[in-house]
Amino acid sequence: MASLGWRRVHLGDLTPIVEHRSDGSIVMRAAQPLGEYPSALTDRLVHWATVAPDRTFLAWREGASFARLTYRETLDAVRRLGQFLIDFQVFLAGRPIAILSGNDKRHLLLAIAAQYVGIPYAPVSPAYSLLSTDFHTLKQVFDLLSPGAVFCSDVERFRPALQAVMNPRIELLSPRDIDQQLATTPTDEVERHHAAITPDSVAKILFTSGSTGAPKGVINTHRMLCSNQQMILQTLPFLGDDPPVLVDWLPWHHTFGGNHNIGLVLYNGGSLYIDEGRPMPGGFAESVRNLHEVTPTVYLNVPKGYEELAVALRSDRTLAEKFFGRVQVLFYAAASLSQHVADELQRLALETCGERLVFVTGLGSTETAPMAICRPWPSELASAIGLPVPGVEAKLTRCGEKFEIRVRGPNVTPGYWCQDALTRAAFDEEGFYCMGDAARPADPADLSQGLLFDGRIKEDFKLSSGTWVSVGPLRAKIVAHFAPYVRDAVITGESRGEVGMLIVPDIAACRAVCADLAADANASDVVRHAAVRQCIRERLTTFAALGTGSANRVTRAVLLEDAPSLDAGELTDKGSINQRALLARRAHLVDALYDAGSPDVITCADAARRTLMQPSAAPENK
Repeated sequence: MASLGWRRVHLGDLTPIVEHRSDGSIVMRAAQPLGEYPSALTDRLVHWATVAPDRTFLAWREGASFARLTYRETLDAVRRLGQFLIDFQVFLAGRPIAILSGNDKRHLLLAIAAQYVGIPYAPVSPAYSLLSTDFHTLKQVFDLLSPGAVFCSDVERFRPALQAVMNPRIELLSPRDIDQQLATTPTDEVERHHAAITPDSVAKILFTSGSTGAPKGVINTHRMLCSNQQMILQTLPFLGDDPPVLVDWLPWHHTFGGNHNIGLVLYNGGSLYIDEGRPMPGGFAESVRNLHEVTPTVYLNVPKGYEELAVALRSDRTLAEKFFGRVQVLFYAAASLSQHVADELQRLALETCGERLVFVTGLGSTETAPMAICRPWPSELASAIGLPVPGVEAKLTRCGEKFEIRVRGPNVTPGYWCQDALTRAAFDEEGFYCMGDAARPADPADLSQGLLFDGRIKEDFKLSSGTWVSVGPLRAKIVAHFAPYVRDAVITGESRGEVGMLIVPDIAACRAVCADLAADANASDVVRHAAVRQCIRERLTTFAALGTGSANRVTRAVLLEDAPSLDAGELTDKGSINQRALLARRAHLVDALYDAGSPDVITCADAARRTLMQPSAAPENK
């Protein structure tokens, strides 16, 4: 790697063993076997509290500095809260604990204490409580979960949501309650409960809705959490060479932040600094502040976070020198990273420290704890997701013209909490979990070159001609071609004659082409400006010219004036777009997109001269 200018990092070998089956499916697994792992993740807390008791485990902002908990202090607090939970079992009556909180000290201590004594818990997205008005999704979650207790980090702030879901059978725990219980004296009963945990005991329940909007409670066992951390360590062995340091905002009610990131810190004796910044305009300043003070050894974020990071590093040489001087790997997940953002970060790294950094990514889900497939090597292809990690079998099964990815391994969920029908539907006859994602070999003649992401199967649709549109790859190409003016795009055209798109613009980049607009001009003024529309029209025309057929030739677009809404389900907490939710909420814009007389529609040159056919339904498959 040195000759290519890449930073030297200890990365794992995922050379696969491949089986080609007679039905056309392909089964792959890593030749490297999965190593041993503990029965419970909390065994690693005991280990690090013994061998590195004074090392920082968790740090969070208190005024101008960071407050900290060492591994010894964390274990002591966990045992004390564990005793409280054992004493509290009469009220819990075997039911889980729900946590309504963002990322904070009490949330994590209570969560680890519950795992330590074998009581399942469920961190619930704060958005269901704080951004909703009818609390419909929160009620669905509570109906499924039937919790015995709820910890709420800010009772007054959450009060309307609590009033919607609480009943006399649910005990409310406040921050003051948790602080008081930290004075509890632990007994030998705590260690007996910890020793009784088996790998198949339920550790936590994570709720995910995917593209349907209906919550599903994914059971996470101790086996899932522990085996997945061993998989990650064998894939990224540098994590075990030096204790990792994370500066991280990713929410703990998601598998990326709550399983992957907390887990790799705890498993490898690292330190987690809670970042209260967010990857959105105006929200990233706190992240910049934290990165000035604490430099991570591995940086993990969603693609939107890297867009904000690139802007910050470009304008702050001191921050760039500090950041690139220590970070070993950049890891992204949840969506594809735009090529121009990756290129900009590599340019900054070369300019700052003379080396390029490895971007690590992969494919996983809440049901896989999350890592299942990973690419721990450099690649110029944004769609490259890599190979199965040790211990995981990946099966590529024909689904129309695509391969669906299915996985099996100790990191895969046994099913959904109180949803047996969904559990049965999620697995095939061999016990492989059906991910709903598509992939294709980077080189069909050499599968060791890894897999390429080929979109979400449920996002794909047919034009009125019967031609399938592969949404995932098309979105990636659009974002790359329209950079830097487009942050994302929602693809349209189901049962219609042509492919179109609703554009999520990069307002800052678009504003830069509007010489006569004030620096504080609002988004509406920016997207309606003639210079912006002309810029998009030119890109649309050149992109259409690259198309090889109707499935990848985008002819028309509408620029969104208001950003995708988290409250409306158009945007996830991680910053990625829920395509189906956005299309449903903005159906009027989709209709306008195919209205030849709409003034908001931007068309490529030849599309403006044609009349669209708009049949009411698609014909039979071709």
